[in-house]
Amino acid sequence: MIEKTVAELSAAMTSGDISSVELTQSYLDRIHKANDSLNAFITVCDDTALEQARVADKSRAQGNQNPLLGIPLAHKDIFCTTGIKTTCGSKMLHNFISPYNATVVDKFNQAGVVTLGKTNMDEFAMGSSNETSFFGPVRNPWDLEKVPGGSSGGSAAAVAADLCAMATGTDTGGSIRQPAAFCGVTGFKPSYGRVSRWGMIAFASSLDQAGPICKSAEDAALMMNVMAGIDLKDSTSADREVEDYTATLSDSVKGLRIGIPKQHFTEGLSADVEKSIREALREYEAAGAILKEINLPNSHLSVPAYYVVAPAEASANLSRFDGVRYGHRCDNPLDLEDMYKRSRSEGFGDEVKRRILIGTYALSAGFYDAYYRKAQKIRRLIKNDFDEAFKEVDVIAGPTSPHTAFGIGAKTDPVTMYLEDIYTIAVNLAGLPGISIPAGFSNDLPIGLHIVGPDFGESKVLNAAHQFQLFTDWHKAKPAAKGGI
Repeated sequence: MIEKTVAELSAAMTSGDISSVELTQSYLDRIHKANDSLNAFITVCDDTALEQARVADKSRAQGNQNPLLGIPLAHKDIFCTTGIKTTCGSKMLHNFISPYNATVVDKFNQAGVVTLGKTNMDEFAMGSSNETSFFGPVRNPWDLEKVPGGSSGGSAAAVAADLCAMATGTDTGGSIRQPAAFCGVTGFKPSYGRVSRWGMIAFASSLDQAGPICKSAEDAALMMNVMAGIDLKDSTSADREVEDYTATLSDSVKGLRIGIPKQHFTEGLSADVEKSIREALREYEAAGAILKEINLPNSHLSVPAYYVVAPAEASANLSRFDGVRYGHRCDNPLDLEDMYKRSRSEGFGDEVKRRILIGTYALSAGFYDAYYRKAQKIRRLIKNDFDEAFKEVDVIAGPTSPHTAFGIGAKTDPVTMYLEDIYTIAVNLAGLPGISIPAGFSNDLPIGLHIVGPDFGESKVLNAAHQFQLFTDWHKAKPAAKGGI
């Protein structure tokens, strides 16, 4: 039962084939069996999860038919949760218990979901492999010696290994979609502002976006029906009507115009990945979609622009972690300055320190115009490229990552690691919706197909992804990890 999609589990509970308590206990048993191998969870909430499941069963017995009622979920440990640790994968917050819920958490609670626990992540969401976590690296369910991708690698690994039915993630430069590709699951990043960021610990405020990680595009649509919407507590939340994202899933892709960026099929792309993506695109063509090569001339500038903008915003956001109000504080500080220095030096890991330094430098007097302002101008050019492309096509498709999951410890050069998100970063800079869905294998490791839509074109993206999953079954494959789980 735990291998089923959210939609299938919801139907099973509606028909009485299984209760939420039974399902929740099955997931908890699976977590306690497999988590030592995967390290996907930082915190597991056995007692509260079972209590939520009992409440859900009572509510369903009284006639509540909310599709997500009683479905077990895991939250990335970047979302504040009342009474449960929110660590952000960092020593800085290793003992922080939030006094409030993030809006996303509240929305899922109101829908009656069961919170199984909090998933491991790259520290403060800074990483592409889930190796920067203070709590140790997450391992890929397909091969325990491989990374799951980052920063939402714990959520992606948990879904892939059937430790939960669905999970939340956050995406600043590809941190939902890249781990989804590496773990063979579905990961969706909505348009910027579509989902509230309130209570989601900030990395780069103009780029961060929460989204679902699950087993299918249909499940992502069900989750988005809960997650999406304006939040008056978040000034960047979009004041737009929330669609029923399941309503257009069944629409035919006949006549759908799919743009293929020529820049995404050049040097650096693995031959196996390219072959799988080309075959996936032919599936669309066979279903009546129209493929059209497009040009995104400034896409090669997305990585350098991102690694100025994101660290600059991180430098500002992480200044609040100073040892004064909450988070790690050093022992026996000599004075205030010593407390600041040692608390931050001890509390932050190497990658976080690196990005704070880069961001502080980029924002400093004398360098602001040379770096940060120029990066923002490039960002506008990248957005303009997408706007022009969407005049000719409905969605854009290509590889999520240039290759499959790499080995733990295989990439030690930060610049090489930064290039992991080369196909996804531009979508965050432009604030567009994007999804990664399974589309093949190379050496028994999953390959992700990346589909991008125009501003607030979530329904188009989810429809295109769902239709692909109707005429293929890559998303149904299950890992039998080398090393065993």
